[in-house]
Amino acid sequence: MHPVKHFRTITRHRHLVMKNCFAVGLYKRGLLHDLSKYGPTEFWAGAKYYEGTHSPTLEERKAEGRSLAWMHHKGHNRHHFEYWNDLNPKTRLYEPVEMPTEFLVEMVMDRIAASQNYKGKDYTDAAPLEYLEHAGYNPRMHPETYRKLRFLLTMLKNRGREETFRFIRETVLRELPFGEESV
Repeated sequence: MHPVKHFRTITRHRHLVMKNCFAVGLYKRGLLHDLSKYGPTEFWAGAKYYEGTHSPTLEERKAEGRSLAWMHHKGHNRHHFEYWNDLNPKTRLYEPVEMPTEFLVEMVMDRIAASQNYKGKDYTDAAPLEYLEHAGYNPRMHPETYRKLRFLLTMLKNRGREETFRFIRETVLRELPFGEESV
């Protein structure tokens, strides 16, 4: 049980996400990011399965066969693509829905901060894209959301934080279309 270490990790993560969100003008999303991690369902599971090098939900899942903390988290935080699945009235199947822009940008900032937090001094702007590529495409993510996420993380890797954040402010958050031709 590591409640103090877990508290420090999630608080450091939140502060990194806030800093990144503020840098692109997404103040509300930065302030509200991951508040559910401080509630009992997520906090105590995180403290119990804390290792400091990756999400405790992975360890909870290994030990319990599922992660109640993750199920709670994805259901309460719209910056996770797993939140954006809904019943298609035509097929009567749950299918991915494209993420609204503000949550897509928060997801980008979340992935950057998670990489910074877990990689520490070994972090580079390539790390969030490497993590996405390692995980591979998830069919529960809407293809357009994946395309935009991959584009922004590739830009981060190739052009750096300053240019990527400027692009997010000036193009993405203004809802202007973007893709390879935008760069």
